[in-house]
Amino acid sequence: MQTNLSAAAQALPHAQEAERILRSCVHCGFCNATCPTYQELGDELDGPRGRIYLIKQFLEHDTAGPTTRAHLDRCLSCRNCETTCPSGVEYHALLDIGRAALEAHAPRPWRERLLRTGLRAALPRPALFALLLRAGQGLRALLPQVLSSKIPTRITKPGRRPAPRHARRMLMLEGCVQPSLSPNTNAAAARVLDRLGISIVPVTEAGCCGAIDYHMNAQETGLARARRNIDLWWPLLQQGADTLIQTASGCGAFVKEYGRMLSDDPDYADKARHISASTKDLFEVLAEADLEAIQIQAERRIAFHCPCTLQHAQKLGPLADQVLTRLGFNLTAVPDAHLCCGSSGTYSITEPVLSKKLRDNKLDALESGHPDLIVTANIGCQTHLDGAGRTPVRHWIELVDAALASQKA
Repeated sequence: MQTNLSAAAQALPHAQEAERILRSCVHCGFCNATCPTYQELGDELDGPRGRIYLIKQFLEHDTAGPTTRAHLDRCLSCRNCETTCPSGVEYHALLDIGRAALEAHAPRPWRERLLRTGLRAALPRPALFALLLRAGQGLRALLPQVLSSKIPTRITKPGRRPAPRHARRMLMLEGCVQPSLSPNTNAAAARVLDRLGISIVPVTEAGCCGAIDYHMNAQETGLARARRNIDLWWPLLQQGADTLIQTASGCGAFVKEYGRMLSDDPDYADKARHISASTKDLFEVLAEADLEAIQIQAERRIAFHCPCTLQHAQKLGPLADQVLTRLGFNLTAVPDAHLCCGSSGTYSITEPVLSKKLRDNKLDALESGHPDLIVTANIGCQTHLDGAGRTPVRHWIELVDAALASQKA
């Protein structure tokens, strides 16, 4: 694709990256075939190819308005198009550049700014989010459905975490909303890993990975969170911890991009590359273990929802299926498993109508095999799908932990 960026666009921090990505697109349109929003809305501008044209037009002519913003906002950032693209277009990076530039060029209406500021203020702060969640539980009946559906009706207590005792040590991101919405996830992961001879070194000060701010166009704030986490993890990795485990695939996908996003920062570039290279999803860690020795009971039928951040961003969908099969899960078939559930970070709040439609489509697919339970690997997807009140949804590691506990009993 030929490009001719305006003088203003050429002055942007990532102008060369945007131009390179634009030029890699060959207009083929294969991306639209797997884009959830294009399939649902049927509008060329609500598919990746159309959005690329919108960003190109904006960066070349410095003109864009509410229509351009609406089409870019409706993108889920699921990266399904990247899995499909034969030219390797790094669409997600271009989208981040275009959205941030548009935000600076044409500020949003005050209501949208207020909502987004509120989300950015609450979600990345674990203590504040926990307080708001408790308040929401008490006021659930008074809240709008888009918010009340995000409050779990049941929260499994975390139970005891093993104290570090093994020679092999790893770090684990605690996250921002997961400690309140699903506190048992990381605790269960720590117990399973302890059984496999791996100890988790707690780093409670590391909170949000930075994705929430970054993907809501507060990119410098998101990168500041990334730098803070690097400062916390770096000495522990230097002292012998060999891996940074992610139990939420959304966080994992973002932390694995620290190296790219901070490549121009002379103080953090090398550390960020090392952090990204040391980061593994929980599936990657368990894939190296003797899983056949800890088979879970397979009476219940399980549907696995593979989050977009796992299958499209990290390219770990096949590995996840292998791990679950080796563990003994009785997996049901899921049609159109590549499509997004509509969660996508804050998308289910900022785009509630389309998000709900995508969620219902996904649940129809997941439930088509009549599972007893749905498991997933990302807290956003888990909360979003479970909020429909249909088949229960849990993190897959909780089932492994429960099976190991029953073996001990």
